[in-house]
Amino acid sequence: MAAINRDPLTAPHRDRNDAVLAVFLAAAAACIALLTDEGRRPDAVGWTLLLVAHVPLVRRRHRPLLVLCLVAAPVAAFHALDHNHSAPGPATMTALYTLAATGTVRRTLVAGSAVIGVGLSMNAVTNPDGMVELLRITGWVVAVLFCGIDVRFYRHYVASIVERAERAERTREEEARRRVAEERLRVARDLHDLLAHSITLIGVQTSVAAHVLTADPERLDRAAVAKALDDIAETCRSARGELRTTLEVLRERDAPDARGPLPGLHGLPDLAEAARLAGARVDLSVRADDVPPAVGAAAYRIVQEALTNAVRHAGPEPSVHVEVHAERGALRLAVTDDGIGPDPDGTPGFGLVGMRERARSVGGTLDAGPRGGGAGGFEVTAVLPASAASAAPSVPAAPLTTVTPKRDD
Repeated sequence: MAAINRDPLTAPHRDRNDAVLAVFLAAAAACIALLTDEGRRPDAVGWTLLLVAHVPLVRRRHRPLLVLCLVAAPVAAFHALDHNHSAPGPATMTALYTLAATGTVRRTLVAGSAVIGVGLSMNAVTNPDGMVELLRITGWVVAVLFCGIDVRFYRHYVASIVERAERAERTREEEARRRVAEERLRVARDLHDLLAHSITLIGVQTSVAAHVLTADPERLDRAAVAKALDDIAETCRSARGELRTTLEVLRERDAPDARGPLPGLHGLPDLAEAARLAGARVDLSVRADDVPPAVGAAAYRIVQEALTNAVRHAGPEPSVHVEVHAERGALRLAVTDDGIGPDPDGTPGFGLVGMRERARSVGGTLDAGPRGGGAGGFEVTAVLPASAASAAPSVPAAPLTTVTPKRDD
């Protein structure tokens, strides 16, 4: 079955095997010519024709039609001289089978008809009364041709199965790579949101403690210093807890799709309080409750990043307004501040990119840029689907987010 399934043009050691086959068929033909009495025993010319007929079989896979013609010519002369008619039969049938197994059906039928015609003509000359011999020649030729055609179609069938299996394997590998890329992007977003937010708050709180210590050393406000240090410790504990949750999800091998407990709208007051501790005046308004977990998590991360940007770039004690409300099947959120904006020469980061990806991951849109009307400050607005069906993670073909690259961290 392995020999039948294998493509004859790509089989290993094909030329060597064909040479061995030609020698074996020549030896078999010599034995048939010596041991049977169908026609007279070959003379010197007959032996030469018989051996010459087997030489082209060495290249039978490369030029099957040419090989058949080169085999048929000395065989026809061999039969015309009324030598043993069975001796060249195996070589002729091998050439016919190779043509049928490697060529098209039309070419096979045309070549087979020509061989049958030549065979019948030779039989009419050498044995005009041999009707049984006539049927035997025709039957052998037809049987060999149909056998070769059947093997050819079977090989095509096996090749199609192998191709489909390879295509399916490539699809599985591409899907696995896609999942890995998506998971890496998700982890990168989570770590960025967590670390950027926590480090920003710690930096602001540390600056507050340093200012208290150096403002008036003789009248040191120990309570203010202690509160600033307590705020720093609380922020570190919160960041450590979220980081531990993220790392536990990454280490979980039995559940690669596990995401851990997702943050949601219920965590927005904590974000606002943390921003207040960093010196911002935050006004929070939430009028939404029943939203899909993925949408709630996306809204949480967007607000977290927007507050982090406001604390970092809006200047001392910025006024930040956060509004989240559900309206006509959509969750709308807006984060605005009255700050001075970031340094235009600063190094851009991944904050706005991450917010854009958060919105797109649930099929939403996001706009970010300076506030209009000359009011100053920065504004982030997003519209996220509030229904579970439309909030399925997806990546649209065209970008759904318009971002003005004014602020990033």
